[in-house]
Amino acid sequence: MRSYHLSHSGAGLSGLTVREHDVPAPGPGQAVVAVRATSLSFRELMVLDGTYVLPVEPDVVPVSDGAGDVVTVGPDVDAVRVGDRVAATLFPSWQDGPFAVEHLAQRGGSLDGMLTEYAVVDADSLVTVPAHLSYEEAATLPCAAVTAWNALTGDGVGVRPGDTVVVQGSGGVSLFALQFAKALGARVIATTSSPAKAARLRGLGADDVVDYTATPDWADEVRARTGGRGADRVVDVAGLLHESVRAVALAGTVACVGFVGKTAEPLDPRALFASGATVRAVAVGSRAQFTAMNAVIEAHGLRPLIDRVFPFDEAVDAYRHYASGGAFGKVVISTS
Repeated sequence: MRSYHLSHSGAGLSGLTVREHDVPAPGPGQAVVAVRATSLSFRELMVLDGTYVLPVEPDVVPVSDGAGDVVTVGPDVDAVRVGDRVAATLFPSWQDGPFAVEHLAQRGGSLDGMLTEYAVVDADSLVTVPAHLSYEEAATLPCAAVTAWNALTGDGVGVRPGDTVVVQGSGGVSLFALQFAKALGARVIATTSSPAKAARLRGLGADDVVDYTATPDWADEVRARTGGRGADRVVDVAGLLHESVRAVALAGTVACVGFVGKTAEPLDPRALFASGATVRAVAVGSRAQFTAMNAVIEAHGLRPLIDRVFPFDEAVDAYRHYASGGAFGKVVISTS
């Protein structure tokens, strides 16, 4: 079997190599997964360039997201069976409840990830994937989709029918958030940078789109399009907290999912206080949240949007394509 390895965080694409190994054997509580597909998220670029916020082990097998078949199980495994179609959670020990420091170990960082033909994992870190999804589609779920689900539902209140949700741009988290928010009965306002992307976002179900190249003050525009009230929830993927707080309704929620630049404008505490909003940082999600999300995906027949699938041998090209910023939907690497 073959696995990609990253020499060290910050090594860039030149640090990726492919090595041959024996197919692993599972220990107690473990399962071996024949990985059929993996997918790239923004975190993978941060791992490559050395800016990821959590530890990354030298020589790690990169990429947190993957899906495949269980081919072997070790002793004391009840969570899965041979033949199950599964995906692996990003934080293997985070089963349920709030995120905590004991759950910081993460696949594709401090633990080996899924850019490999076979992965040995803790069986209780696997979830069964929706039956209608292909392996390529299922591989897109562990990071971006679970993050979007947590951003919409993880505060205990969650999105309610009739709420207005703002999603920013057309990255993986935002596209999943758009689909999930619609499934939960919300009105979705999407922001984007071009008429062509606006048309695609409307095609995915966005009720309204704000083109921030034509209307730079998108937060003010969100208020205008909600009758001055603001959105009930903003899924902030770009670190634009100052604008997000301006766009959210009184006592609304801003889910802080991440940031795309090396710096971000600080959030003025006066603006936060005046908004009455809750700003909640979201770090992917638990296995229980992953399972709940899959139930909604299955019930509504949702399908992740895939931009392009690359073969395993062309994983470096997949990274380059994803890093170009031109993808609309997930970039997948197939091992089939």
